[in-house]
Amino acid sequence: MKVHIIGAGYGGLTAACLLAKKGYDVTLIEKNSSVGGRGRMFEKDGFKFDMGPSWYLMPDTINEIFKILGTTADKELDLTRLDPHYKMFFHDETISISKDMKKNYELFERLEPGCTPKVKKYLADAKYKYDVSLEKFIEKPFLKPSELFNKDLLKEGKKLDIFKSFGSYLDKNFKSDKLKKILGYTMVFLGGSPKNTPALYSLMTHGDFELGVYYPKGGMNALAKALEKQAKKLGVKILLNTNVKKIKVVNKKPVEIITDKENLAVEKVVVNSDYAWAETNLLDKKHQTYKKKYWEKKSIAPSGLIVYLGVKGRIKNLDHHNLIIANDWTKHFNEIFDDPKWPSDPSYYVCAPTKTEKELAPRGCENLFILMPAAPGLKDDEVTRQKYADYLIEDLEQKVNQKFKDKIITKTIYSHKNFKKDYNAYKGTALGLSQTLFQTALFRPKNKSRKVNNLYYVGQYTNPGTGVPIAMISAKIVTNLIENE
Repeated sequence: MKVHIIGAGYGGLTAACLLAKKGYDVTLIEKNSSVGGRGRMFEKDGFKFDMGPSWYLMPDTINEIFKILGTTADKELDLTRLDPHYKMFFHDETISISKDMKKNYELFERLEPGCTPKVKKYLADAKYKYDVSLEKFIEKPFLKPSELFNKDLLKEGKKLDIFKSFGSYLDKNFKSDKLKKILGYTMVFLGGSPKNTPALYSLMTHGDFELGVYYPKGGMNALAKALEKQAKKLGVKILLNTNVKKIKVVNKKPVEIITDKENLAVEKVVVNSDYAWAETNLLDKKHQTYKKKYWEKKSIAPSGLIVYLGVKGRIKNLDHHNLIIANDWTKHFNEIFDDPKWPSDPSYYVCAPTKTEKELAPRGCENLFILMPAAPGLKDDEVTRQKYADYLIEDLEQKVNQKFKDKIITKTIYSHKNFKKDYNAYKGTALGLSQTLFQTALFRPKNKSRKVNNLYYVGQYTNPGTGVPIAMISAKIVTNLIENE
């Protein structure tokens, strides 16, 4: 049986491997010149940048994928656990989160005296949610209500905090604003805000504090390359620089994929390209499960303005991962979701991978990836791009107490229009669909088309949601759907 996969992001790559392992004849079609989707590598002037994802989280989940393929993550990747996990810059102090929980509890006590028992319970609940979700929740396609409203999940529902917001859950348990931000920053990975993300996703805190934050040598792109290696080993045909123009459907089944190079006869199709774009551009209207009006009503996850910097010399006071928190981060969230506009006082993220792997830059140089979340669908013009790039560089200079603007060797700005061009991203989103209550599980776009048989979807728009390991789990869901049919 032939399976053609459109898009070689983490979902598409993983699906290709899993299906080939099951014996399917798999062809993977990618519009760009390399695999990885948003996890591609960008090289310029001797500097190597991960283009998008840079956090290696949920190592157990990623390792499980490799075990299914007959190997392990440790065999395929050179992994280092980071310590500290990350640094957070507040307006009045800078703090680091250690892999040593004893040090973290000392920090938490300073921020909120007497909080240790509450934090321990919070983390125990996060572990419970993580374990139960992986066992009973995350790997379900939720094609019908009975998958959500079954006795197991109804029994666990209250403990999972599905119907509480992350923000209210933190407010109920803690008083310190800084502590709440430390425990809640993972919302950024889910493309949501404190008030619209279900408290269920406090499970991400378990992944952070207990499972650890890792770094694969070669950057996150090393994970994409490792999956590509497994795919080729399993006989997957990979077609790069190939644009898909149309999925031809006859009698409610895909029969042909039309590309800019050739037409391919197909039997089963898995789409890993942007869900909104694929539905409304690759399929005729009568075959679209989710039409244009559907996407217009959805809460789309943030885009972002990324600045890739190559700097001569070393920059002090930065760790591998760094979170710069605005004085009023609620305002920044509002300017993403409620009143969309370019942010007036943004929080942002800085990755300095050369703190761990110097080989990503020329000798004696630093590699910086600066990401500022921004509302999707904004006008992305050159003046705005330069304005925010300058702001981020100058603000970071103040935060680290070091001038480096005049030592920049290379600078590249990447934002909404680049996401649209490279990934056909709806409204230039970087993360797909926000993980709100009514865009989770049963309410999320399905992994299987309701209008076309043998047509499936993987990636950040589908169940279970956003993030590299989560997209890889979506590939497990689709593989099971195809196998069971």
